[in-house]
Amino acid sequence: MRTIISQSVVLPAPAESLFGMYTDAAKHAAITGAPVAISIEPGSPFQAFNGALTGATLQIIPRRLVIQSWRSTKFNDGDPDSTLILAFTPEGTNGRIDLVHLDVPAHNAPSPDFSYLVATVTGLRG
Repeated sequence: MRTIISQSVVLPAPAESLFGMYTDAAKHAAITGAPVAISIEPGSPFQAFNGALTGATLQIIPRRLVIQSWRSTKFNDGDPDSTLILAFTPEGTNGRIDLVHLDVPAHNAPSPDFSYLVATVTGLRG
């Protein structure tokens, strides 16, 4: 069965800043405390948390949308890559992140409170 995880959160930063926090390698690393390889170029590799997460940037709409393939070291060899979709939209002076994460293997799926995923994206809590 296909796993679909979705979450929305409003954070105290403009949507464009949140997009930059995720897509700029230096900002992303400063927030998470771990090196990251990320680019807004489709097809470019993605790697975070010392290789615990790998994948590729599939599509970008600047300042608004990120679509990536993701693979965790906790995935089994036969598990397909998951797909992460992040939409960044303004909400007043704040920014909203709508997250959809598809095809996370059941053995690697987060608990119902998966706010850690948005915290990982931005280092901020709503």
